[in-house]
Amino acid sequence: MNGRLLVTDLIRRGGIYGLTAEKFSMGRSNPDVVRAMLDAGVRIVQYREKTKKMGAKYEECLALRAMTRQAGAAFIVNDDIDLALLVDADGVHVGQEDLPVAAVRSLVGEGRAIGLSTHSPEQARAAVAAGADYIGVGPIFATQTKDDVCAPVGLAYLDYVVREIDLPFVAIGGIKAHNLAEVAGRGAHCTALVTEIVGVPDIRGKVAALHRVLDAARK
Repeated sequence: MNGRLLVTDLIRRGGIYGLTAEKFSMGRSNPDVVRAMLDAGVRIVQYREKTKKMGAKYEECLALRAMTRQAGAAFIVNDDIDLALLVDADGVHVGQEDLPVAAVRSLVGEGRAIGLSTHSPEQARAAVAAGADYIGVGPIFATQTKDDVCAPVGLAYLDYVVREIDLPFVAIGGIKAHNLAEVAGRGAHCTALVTEIVGVPDIRGKVAALHRVLDAARK
């Protein structure tokens, strides 16, 4: 299975979409955090470290690519297409102000997934027309894990995507243990949680608890 199919299949199956965020990781390295995620059953990992030097990002991504491949997990690089290609990532995730999907496709080819962050029904429809493989839906709630984040889009936009958009999607933004059931219960079977996972001492235990919430919401 190529990376494009792996990513879309895993998102449709649902579960936790893991992201790196080293500044919130209690002094632990990204490889240490991702190892704990993988051991806990996370099968999609996105590398998102915007402020690191390129050499450091390259070395980390090589390590994470090896770890995810061994675990049968998908590895996605945020924004940096060159880096995604260099480490043979399964996909790349871009934002509304990054290169358009068609341009990204011309660089990454047909075998890698392209994810696109969306914040409105108009952007979701445009993502479908542009050929994105999956979309990010959010931020559902307020979040402090990104410096350039837009205002929360709320649950109404999530409801719209569930009802109208036939693309795999990941709900993201301010999702925590206390509101995960509400988000999942509205049809968001694949959810991204950042500080709720990387910022706790027991990552394995936290992921297990989050998976139980997701499983209960789907019954």
